[in-house]
Amino acid sequence: MGFLKRTHKKFDYQPRFYKGEGNPFKIEHKLDQFRTTTGKNKSLKGKFNDAMYDLKNSDKSVNKSLLIIIAILVLIFLYIIDFDLSIFKRN
Repeated sequence: MGFLKRTHKKFDYQPRFYKGEGNPFKIEHKLDQFRTTTGKNKSLKGKFNDAMYDLKNSDKSVNKSLLIIIAILVLIFLYIIDFDLSIFKRN
């Protein structure tokens, strides 16, 4: 036995319940395929340019609904803390 080298056992592990495509161990966010700031451009300048392009050419309906949601949440917060809006009126 002194002359034979011991080899490591190799296992071909397959996850039991995984029925999808690709590598199940690859860590990737669900929305990465829709983002332009992730992917090919690895430089800081390229990412910044992509982010500015997305900001300028974004969907206007999403921005409008986001502003409405934020306004409703602010009003709910002001109601909870019992904020008095009469301080903005003139006498």
